[in-house]
Amino acid sequence: MADKKLVEAITSMEEDFAQWYTDVVKKAELLDYTSVKGCMVFKPAGYAIWELIQSQMDAEFKKTGVENVYLPMFIPESLLQKEKDHVEGFAPEVAWVTHGGLNPLQERMCVRPTSETLFCDFYKNEIQSYRDLPKVYNQWCSVVRWEKETRPFLRSREFLWQEGHTAHATAEDAEARTIQMLNVYADFCENVLAIPVVKGRKTDKEKFAGAEATYTIESLMHDGKALQSGTSHNFGDGFAKAFGIQYTDKENKLQYVHQTSWGTTTRLIGAIIMVHGDNSGLVLPPKVAPTQVIIIPIQQHKEGVLDKAFALKERLSNFRVKVDDSDKSPGWKFSECEMRGIPVRVEIGPKDIEAGKCVLVRRDTREKIECKLEDLETEVAALLDKIQVEMLERARAHRDAHTYVAKNMEQFEEIFATKSGFVKAMWCGEQACEDTIKEKLAVTSRCMPFEQEDIAPTCVCCGKPAKKMVYWGRAY
Repeated sequence: MADKKLVEAITSMEEDFAQWYTDVVKKAELLDYTSVKGCMVFKPAGYAIWELIQSQMDAEFKKTGVENVYLPMFIPESLLQKEKDHVEGFAPEVAWVTHGGLNPLQERMCVRPTSETLFCDFYKNEIQSYRDLPKVYNQWCSVVRWEKETRPFLRSREFLWQEGHTAHATAEDAEARTIQMLNVYADFCENVLAIPVVKGRKTDKEKFAGAEATYTIESLMHDGKALQSGTSHNFGDGFAKAFGIQYTDKENKLQYVHQTSWGTTTRLIGAIIMVHGDNSGLVLPPKVAPTQVIIIPIQQHKEGVLDKAFALKERLSNFRVKVDDSDKSPGWKFSECEMRGIPVRVEIGPKDIEAGKCVLVRRDTREKIECKLEDLETEVAALLDKIQVEMLERARAHRDAHTYVAKNMEQFEEIFATKSGFVKAMWCGEQACEDTIKEKLAVTSRCMPFEQEDIAPTCVCCGKPAKKMVYWGRAY
């Protein structure tokens, strides 16, 4: 009875996807709520996933010449006001500090919602000559946005992220870096998180406040909703002009720098849960699983069983491995490691030891594989690789099966009324059509993909000549 109860504590995703998600977050002990409304505690299991994302992503950044820095969390109001579009875009979500101790501040400060303005203020002194360029900096930090509605990992008032901010001599260099970082994100999502993405450009309505162009990676959750999973912005020289960031070129002429900024957040953990999870809990891709292999001794009270379990742990020390030697029943332990999403379970009991074998169980497919003890290391390594690859394949198959095509408004409306997923449809380029679609169907443009298709000659909304094929969807 106890074993059954653990899994029953999760609402099934078919019944209520939002409740299923919250249940998994709580039962897998990733996060907890706090007395600070809209802010979360990252528990060890949740923070460990972020650490694995952070370390692997940081290594990819550094391969492209990125250096890490850290800037203050406070931004003086006058600094935030310098770029008009930027401040208007963030004003509704800004948290303000008005007092230092008991004394009112001469100028109020905001707690950073993002750090463009601080980086600009820093760069205007740091950059003097073409020899100082490019500057390719990134910081890992938290930001604060006073969101009205919050959801674990996806939206909270304080969240963890990385924000890259770069400065370049030319528009071409800035555009190349913007696309390069988007590709780093896309490769990371697919190769590390096993999440397939659509790469493309945001429409002007959806782009970042103050950017010339915003590029995005969009992923599809199990319930058919889209999730913006990373963005990369080309600022052109707009911020440079607002902040006076100039350099002397080789001809000794003053030029404005061209800037980029790019970010991903702890929302990626939400994506992992909603792309891969099932009704038994988390399913973690091996590359970001804090525990990749769990060894469960069967009849551990019998002589030699625990010793054997720990001997196997020693042999598997190249992986993130644990032995569950608690006094819970094996059935309870199985439910618990399924809930936590541990990719591979090793079961070993007296009969297995006698036969010189153990049983490997995959979390993603629940397949059981008999393994000779002498082959353990190679079998586990191969299995983890296989799980990583097949999780991506399954997620891609799910996304493709939930991507539809609409040639006119009738088809468009019918798909969103009866199905959930991405819809590919043509667009004339006018914001009025985006507004109409959002108002009518609560659907937004996700991106104009780099890989364009000619679905129909006219806009899905107004019937005028089409300019771009757009992915549309309901989003988190």
